[in-house]
Amino acid sequence: MDSPPTPSGESTARMVTPRLSMIESFRGCGLSAVRINREYIKSRIMMPKHLRLAMIHSIQSKDVDAGADKYFKSGELTGGEDPPEGPMVVFINSKSGGRHGPELKERLKQLMGEEQVFDLSEVKPPEFVQYGLGCLEKLASRGDECAKEVREKMRIMVAGGDGTVGWVLGTLQELHTQGREPVPPVGVIPLGTGNDLSRSFGWGGSFPFVWKSAIKRSLMRAISGRVCRLDSWKILVSMPHGEVVNPPYSLKQIESCSLEQVLDVEGELPEKMTCYEGVFYNYFSVGMDAQVAYGFHHLRNEKPYLAQGPISNKLIYSTYSCSQGWFLTPCINDPGLRGLKNILRLYVKKVNCSEWERIPVPKSVRAIVALNLHNYGSGRNPWGNPTPDYMEKRGFVEAHADDGLLEIFGLKQGWHTSFVMVELISAKHIAQAAAIRLEFRGGDWKDAYMQMDGEPWKQPMDKDYSSFVEIKRVPHQSLMISGE
Repeated sequence: MDSPPTPSGESTARMVTPRLSMIESFRGCGLSAVRINREYIKSRIMMPKHLRLAMIHSIQSKDVDAGADKYFKSGELTGGEDPPEGPMVVFINSKSGGRHGPELKERLKQLMGEEQVFDLSEVKPPEFVQYGLGCLEKLASRGDECAKEVREKMRIMVAGGDGTVGWVLGTLQELHTQGREPVPPVGVIPLGTGNDLSRSFGWGGSFPFVWKSAIKRSLMRAISGRVCRLDSWKILVSMPHGEVVNPPYSLKQIESCSLEQVLDVEGELPEKMTCYEGVFYNYFSVGMDAQVAYGFHHLRNEKPYLAQGPISNKLIYSTYSCSQGWFLTPCINDPGLRGLKNILRLYVKKVNCSEWERIPVPKSVRAIVALNLHNYGSGRNPWGNPTPDYMEKRGFVEAHADDGLLEIFGLKQGWHTSFVMVELISAKHIAQAAAIRLEFRGGDWKDAYMQMDGEPWKQPMDKDYSSFVEIKRVPHQSLMISGE
C-alpha cells in the first residue's frame, strides 16, 4: 500500500527502536547539552514581549480581541523585535513524572520565559488554540508581520504521558475544521508511565536522569526537528442508556450519533442512544488489560503517595495485574473472567475495501487491541515482525504509523501476555483494518472495560440492547516533531 503524499519539509513517520539500553539512555541525555547556553536557547525560542503578553491576556480574559487590542502597536512594529527562529510553547502536566513535574515546570520557565509555559491544570489546550493562537492570528490580520511569522513557525512541546500528548493533538485537529492552518507540530518530553508515543518519534521512553541538561537538548531538537505524519483515529461509542463511568478527558459525550445501518445487529436498536466521541493515536483496547489499567488508575488516584515516578508506577501496575485473576483464568468459572467472544462481535473494513467483514474472535482471547504504532505497553512490539511470506498469506502489509491501518491482535491469559510483553512470542494476530466496529451485548457481564492511549473507563452494557464502538481514521493526519 502506498503511503500518502507528504508536503514539502515533512517526512512520513517510521518507527524508531522501541527501547533503549541504559547506556543509550545516558547517551541520549547528552553531556554535550550542558554546554548549551541558556540565553542562546532563549534567543531562538522566546517570542517578542508584546506577543507573549498579548497571548496571555487573551487566554486569561477568554477574548481574542482583548490581547490584540491592548498590545497592538502599529507604529512601533517597523524595525521592532524580530521573530525567533523557533517560536515554541510548552504544555506541562505537572502532576505527571512524580516529583519531577513541578521542578521541570520551573526549569522550562527559566529557559523560555514563563508566558510560554502552560500548566495544564491552569490553561487547557482548547483555550490556547482558541484564544492564544487566535490572538496571534488577529494581530497578523492587522498587519503585525512578526505575529504572522510566529504563528506560521509555531511549534509545541508536551511534557506528559501519552494521554496528555493525545489531548493536545486532538485539540490541534480543530484547526483543520476551522480552516486555521498551518497546524503546529508537536514534540514530547516523556513524563508518563509508558510513553509509547514519545518512543515512537525518538523522544525517549522515560524522563532522563540528567534531566536539567537533557531538557536543553530536547528544546534545541524541537526547533529544527523534521516533521512526521501520524494517523489519528476517531472513536464513536453508543449505548442504549446510562453513562460511561469516569470517562477520560479525551472522550466527550455528544448529543446524537448515527450508526452505519448496513450491518445486522443482535436484536433491535433502542429509540434513544447515549453517545460519546473521542480520538486516539496509539491504541484502543477492550478487555482484561483495560480492566487492570482502570483499577490501577483508581488506586493511584486514591493513594498518590504510592506513585512517585515511572519505576514505582510500573511495579504497582505489575503487582495489580497479578491480583485481577488474569493468570488464573483456566481455574475460575466466573463469567466476568471468560473470553471476549461471549460478549462481542467484531467487524472490519480491510484496506481498499468498502464492505464490512465479520472476523471471528478467538475463544481464548481476553483482551483485543487495535494498535496504530509499533510501541505498546512501554515500548513492546506485540505485533512483532512477520515474515513477508506470512504477511502475504494473511493479506497483511508492513505496519507504519501513517498507513491508514490498525493492527488488531488478541491477548489471552496473563501467562501468554507475559511472554508477549517480553517479546518471546507475538500476540494473536487477528486482522489489519481501515475501520473497525465492535458490537457488545451484556447478560452475565454488567460492564466492559476499555481504554485508549492509556486512559481507561468502565463501559456499561445492557442485556436487552447492544452497545457499539466504531473506529474510523480522521481525514487529517497529526504532525509530530522527530526527536532523532
